[in-house]
Amino acid sequence: MNETTDIVKQFFGVVAREGTYLNIIYLLLAFPLGTAYFVFLVTGLSLGLGLSITLLGIPILLLMLAAWWGLVVFERQLAIWLLHVDIPPISRDTASGQSVWMQLKAHLSNPLTWKGLVYLFARFPLGIFSFVVAIFLITLIGALVFAPLTYTNPESQMYIFSWQIDTLNEAVICSIVGLGVGLISMHIMNGLAFVSGRFTSLMLGAARDHRLITDQGR
Repeated sequence: MNETTDIVKQFFGVVAREGTYLNIIYLLLAFPLGTAYFVFLVTGLSLGLGLSITLLGIPILLLMLAAWWGLVVFERQLAIWLLHVDIPPISRDTASGQSVWMQLKAHLSNPLTWKGLVYLFARFPLGIFSFVVAIFLITLIGALVFAPLTYTNPESQMYIFSWQIDTLNEAVICSIVGLGVGLISMHIMNGLAFVSGRFTSLMLGAARDHRLITDQGR
């Protein structure tokens, strides 16, 4: 009996949980952020690589390296803020007096640097998917719940397959169904946000400390 009660509370309690709405915000941000990352990285890296033969591309590539690392740090913090994901910290121990070249060399040899770049590119297709799912579910919920307000307007009446919602009774039924769909949709979006959080933790969490070691004698 207690287990059944807990399941019921978990199912209906999704509406009252703050995390549900933070998850939805994260999913809605995925598309604009993913698109911005993709355009920025493709433009900057293409320009830097294209101009590298004239040496003008080197500073551009260095700026891009610093920029995508900053975006990785931002994405990691965003997941912590909105998804409450426990992501291992990004840790780099720099030896005192380490030369800039050695720091750069160690940064480039850090797997997290390249995993972060892959993650930022992956945010584009994943962001599109997350955004489309979230918008579709939110639009569906709104259309069903507010059917009693729109059923009298022929231009905004709902159609479920070939069934036209044009009476008050039908609209009320749609509204009740919409509440149930809303609960299920919140669980779906929570699940999608959970997967996104796990992916972020896997890609942006340091599995071990990446230490910058002075390479003496070379």
